[in-house]
Amino acid sequence: MNNLRSSAITQGVQRSPNRSMLRAVGFTDDDFDKPIVGIANGYSTITPCNMGLNKLAKKAEESIRKAGGMPQMFGTITVSDGISMGTEGMKYSLVSREVIADSIETACNAQSMDGLLAIGGCDKNMPGAMIAIARMNIPSIFIYGGTIKPGKLNGEDLTVVSAFEAVGQLTSGKISEKRLLDVEKNCIPGAGSCGGMFTANTMSAVIEVLGLSLPNSSTMAAEDYEKELSSEESAEVLVQAIKNNIRPLDLLTKKAFENAISVIMAIGGSTNAVLHILAIANTAGIDININDFERIRQKVPVICDLKPSGKYVTVDLHNAGGIPQVMKILLNAGLIHGECKNIEGKTISEYLRNIPDKPPANQDVIREIDNPLYKKGHLAILKGNLAVEGSVAKISGVKNPVLTGPAKIFESEEDCLKSILNNDIKAGDVVVIRNEGPVGGPGMREMLAPTSAIVGQGLGEKVALITDGRFSGGTYGLVVGHIAPEAAVGGNIALIKQGDLITVDAVKQIIEVDLSEEELEKRKKDWLKPKRKYKRGILSKYSRIVSTSSLGAVTDL
Repeated sequence: MNNLRSSAITQGVQRSPNRSMLRAVGFTDDDFDKPIVGIANGYSTITPCNMGLNKLAKKAEESIRKAGGMPQMFGTITVSDGISMGTEGMKYSLVSREVIADSIETACNAQSMDGLLAIGGCDKNMPGAMIAIARMNIPSIFIYGGTIKPGKLNGEDLTVVSAFEAVGQLTSGKISEKRLLDVEKNCIPGAGSCGGMFTANTMSAVIEVLGLSLPNSSTMAAEDYEKELSSEESAEVLVQAIKNNIRPLDLLTKKAFENAISVIMAIGGSTNAVLHILAIANTAGIDININDFERIRQKVPVICDLKPSGKYVTVDLHNAGGIPQVMKILLNAGLIHGECKNIEGKTISEYLRNIPDKPPANQDVIREIDNPLYKKGHLAILKGNLAVEGSVAKISGVKNPVLTGPAKIFESEEDCLKSILNNDIKAGDVVVIRNEGPVGGPGMREMLAPTSAIVGQGLGEKVALITDGRFSGGTYGLVVGHIAPEAAVGGNIALIKQGDLITVDAVKQIIEVDLSEEELEKRKKDWLKPKRKYKRGILSKYSRIVSTSSLGAVTDL
């Protein structure tokens, strides 16, 4: 038994008082020699993503005991992006990533835990847990609560994005109020995280590739029994990892992060993965930057046909072979590093040995490498005088990746959505939403409501939308987010005026306003830094310490 840390609370002058406290929560004499395993349980009835987690936590707790560990369960928060979308509440979404990381670190380090099993569902649960795991570097494993199954309406698969798009369809006269209500009632059928290759499913895949969750676990449905079995197995594997002293920073290498980027390109993952991977890598001390995404994008094709821009949902990907099948295709093509290891101590090449070289013939969710949906990855890094540090564009499914048009400027998401629903946005416009960045929002809200309304009105291929905020994993179209530097710190997005010509070119990776350097400098002199929107509380603290989005919008630099 390699009891890494718990000796700090079971020996020495504080031995008797500390043991007394632990006896009160269920420790017996024999338990003091066992590794203490924290279970960070994100269970909540706030969101369907997390409402099934307690059952998994209980299964893992029982499995830890059987494997020879001593579990100690504690709660951590979640907020629902889908519920808060389009409101002031969405400003807390990205902030919650930091709160989750801080709370897990606090509980584990304060109680000198030997290992961590984290269970989460909604978008920020995954990167929040991973940031804490990288900070603490104690043996750890992540259990994803699972994806939701698709909603059904007249034989059509629905997701949460269907409801947002239906709002735009209603305002443009394409559907009736009854259809909108039917979509609303049928798009979320039960427990699990949003069902397309949106942010939660993207980040669960990232964690599987990084080696901190079990192979094939990232695409399981929340309500399927195999998820319970996977939770039990994850707990057993973690106890063994504690015995073998397999730590997160043994796994979180530069090559492992490159693998994760390759896989998210192949599956058509969320733009938020850029932000979260940068944050996790920064915490782990790994040199991954925004340019690595563009470098890898040039080599890795999109081989999975998944929503939001594709046809299928994540349970379809799971049935077609899941992330291991995608990884095996990439491994055979020389596009991932096979020597990277996972929490079981196995290399990628080892645990993919029995995965078929080709995807099943009776499906078209996963394609072969020589028959991709797109020859290059879908997450393009755009730079130019509007984004000197860079920006992120999700270009899968975009038929017109180049647009030059007049700026329609909005100082908040709400003002923009109101204009869209009023049918003020016309083909050829470049919609600009600024002061929604990490500092300016604060909190870098997702712009799913306006982007979905644009798509719903049939303008998805006819306008561009750019912002220093973020996008939901459900967003698609010619949209550019994470513009850095952001408006609130004097980035050039703060200096443009209504009608300025803006070019978004996803082919050449350019985002520029048609203004000379002299004109931009002149406007810069007249720019006034906006006053902080919040004087107290967590949003005030966050806005004072958060980094630029090009570094992952982290708070511990």
